[in-house]
Amino acid sequence: MSERSAAPGGLALVETLVNTLDIEAGADALDTPEARVRLGITEDGVAEARELRESLRATLLAHAGHPPHRAVTPLGTLLARAPLYVAVDEHDGSARLAPAAEDPLLSRVAAAVAEALVAGTWSRLKACESATCHWAYYDRSPAGRGRWCSMRVCGARAKMRRYRAKGP
Repeated sequence: MSERSAAPGGLALVETLVNTLDIEAGADALDTPEARVRLGITEDGVAEARELRESLRATLLAHAGHPPHRAVTPLGTLLARAPLYVAVDEHDGSARLAPAAEDPLLSRVAAAVAEALVAGTWSRLKACESATCHWAYYDRSPAGRGRWCSMRVCGARAKMRRYRAKGP
């Protein structure tokens, strides 16, 4: 739904996963083989991917100062299961967290979150405050106080609701 550019670094994966569900339309891209291939999950991994997606969404809502959209498994509980290791480049000595297994979604997300923590960008990934949206977006506003995935859609709807609520 957002016209914003993708989140930086590994956060693009997190953003993409959260945005596989269009709440307003009720469409879940994880039902499609194309989305599963793009995220590197099998049909057997869809339930776990959905659990991870909704835990991420609740965390991104918290980043925006909102309560969880529903009861979910805490993100920390899920990420604690992610096998990671410190990979060190033999040429330049740079280090990063990397998935210990062959590209499992949970480990890739855990590595992305760790990378974003170090970069100071994790708390800028948020979920739209609109209850019919909750789309993930990267808040690039100077003060980091973005509220909606799109000012033209969700922001305009919220402002119009407030205006109409004031009455004549």
